[in-house]
Formats: sequence, C-alpha cells, structure tokens
Amino acid sequence: MKKLMIAAALAASTMLSAVAPAVAEYPTAPVQFVVPWPPGDFEDVLTRMIAKKMEEKTGVSASVVNKPGGGDGPFPGALEVLKGPTDGTMVGSFVIGVPVVGPNIDIGIEKDSFTPVGIFMTYPFVLAASGKAPYSNMAELAEHAKKNDVVLGHFGAGLTPTRATFAAAKKLGFSFADDSAFDLLDCNTLTSGDAEVINTTLALIEPCLKDVKVLANIGSEPIAKLKGVKTLSAQSGINDLELWNGLFVKKGTPQEVIDVLSKIASDTMAGAEAQKLMADSGVRVYWQNSEESAKRIEIDRGKNAELGEIIGK
Repeated sequence: MKKLMIAAALAASTMLSAVAPAVAEYPTAPVQFVVPWPPGDFEDVLTRMIAKKMEEKTGVSASVVNKPGGGDGPFPGALEVLKGPTDGTMVGSFVIGVPVVGPNIDIGIEKDSFTPVGIFMTYPFVLAASGKAPYSNMAELAEHAKKNDVVLGHFGAGLTPTRATFAAAKKLGFSFADDSAFDLLDCNTLTSGDAEVINTTLALIEPCLKDVKVLANIGSEPIAKLKGVKTLSAQSGINDLELWNGLFVKKGTPQEVIDVLSKIASDTMAGAEAQKLMADSGVRVYWQNSEESAKRIEIDRGKNAELGEIIGK
C-alpha cells in the first residue's frame, strides 16, 4: 500500500510539473494587439511598444493590427476581439468608450464582456480651430456659434470627448450646426474646411500647432505644453471625464495570461521610451492594474451617465 501511495504521489507531481510550464510559457502562439484606429496616434505607438517588449521577453511574435471603424469608432474592432479566443492570442487596446459606452448602445457588448488587463495612458485630447477663427476659448466659441453655423468634426458621437463636447456646448448655451465623424482629424481637416472645430488629439495637430487655436483640452488636468489653455470642464462646468486607453481581453481569459500581459505592459510604460513620449508630447503614461482599472471603469460609468443627462442621451 505504501508503495502504491508513493507511486501515486510521484505521478501527481509529474502531472503538475507538466502542467505548470504550459501556463508559464504563455504566449505559445503569435499575439495580435487590436487597435481600432488608424496607425500613428498614442494608443498605437504605445501598444506597439508593448508588442515589441513582448517579443523581446518571450521570443514569440507579437504584432499590432489596426482596424479603424470610421463613424462607428472603436466598436467594430472591439467586436472582433469579442468574437476571438480566450487564450490571450488576441488582445484589445481600447479607449474608455468600449467598456463604458459600449454596453449602452445595443451592439452586443455587455458590462462584463471584457476583462481589463490595465489602463496605461490618457490622451491629450483637445478642441481645436483654425488660427483664423474669431474665437480662442469656449466662451468665445459659444458667443460665435449662437449667431453663426459651426461644424464639429469628431471620432464618433458615442466617444467620451465627443459627448463631453456636446455637454459643454449645452452648458454654455449653444449647439453645433452640424457634426461629422472622421477616421482622421488633423491639420488638413481644418485647412480644407471640412470642419470649423475638431475634437482630436494633440499629436495629430502637432505639425501645424502654430497655425491653430486650441480652445480647450478634455481631461482632468491641463496639458503643460499648452500654456494658458484650460480644461473643458473648467470652462463649462461639466465633469472631468477623460479619454484613456487600456489593454483588454475577452471574459474567460485565464488569470495567468492577464498577469503576463500586465507585467510586460507595466514594464513598458515605466521604460525610457514611453516616458520620453510623455515628456515630449503631453500624453499621460502610467499603469493601473486590472483591479484598479475595474474600479475606475465603474466611476467613469457614473460620470458618463451624468454627461448623458446633460445631452439627453
């Protein structure tokens, strides 16, 4: 009997040792990071840094796949991740709109569809106009828009910066004559006259920053390099909900996979390359783990609902 017990114990030990490396070896297949926007903006740049770090640390191929959704924003890309596997081979790099707005618009995304791996950046999102515009801040825009047609360009009506912009306009007593969703909002959007005011990130107008007017930045803090530009919340009285980006996996993904992704992403954000990007550009780079991110998402759902009450959506 004793010999049988020893043999059973050895067999169990052998089985456990065979299983453990399989978990620790993630990833064992190529990993795709899905960015639901065109290449070039902060979420794309930082996600590519994470993919590069993953290749360096694991020796397994990791790549970024850009899947812009046009007027539907990040949601087509998010739905692709939702249709994918739960083995960590497909990871979403999503803005706040996916977990906060997605469950409210009846497209198949539920509150628990995705598990946050972690939030890693806040966009330096701004409202900008041509340098020739007869307004330089939100109060002046409001007075102008009460008597003149102003067209707003944005990345999607359901996205946080767009909703914040509509809420701010409501608070300031005006509305835009029209608004349109674009895949890309940059200097050309303003010079072509496709929109008078654009809701975009600082990186996309950096090449022509001297020729535009930044009316406000959308976030909880002013952007240091934009001297004298106040936040949208400070100028209008709305809350300070901001556009962030994080890594997400489909619900049911093993914790071991989340842990590996979290460690790689955390190290990447603390690295010299990401920190230099923050210093040079105004984007806020950090790492909030899965638990911290889940709490932040719940708070932001409340803030988003408050904006919805203002704009009636």
